[in-house]
Amino acid sequence: MSKRYTKADLEEIVYKQLENLNAMHDLLGIMKFQNDLIHNINQTLREEIGQFKKQQVMYPTRRKPRSKT
Repeated sequence: MSKRYTKADLEEIVYKQLENLNAMHDLLGIMKFQNDLIHNINQTLREEIGQFKKQQVMYPTRRKPRSKT
């Protein structure tokens, strides 16, 4: 059995789909913004780690004497 849809039914379905598409568009915009924030934070973190590694002092360590065999 197939259901017969009226014009009003079809319009309601289309408007619901449009609302869903708009909501998805908003969510994608939010996700893009969050991605940009994460990218910027990661870039800053990479730079800070690089600066930290440059500032690190390497202390000399004692070498173990080689055993002669």
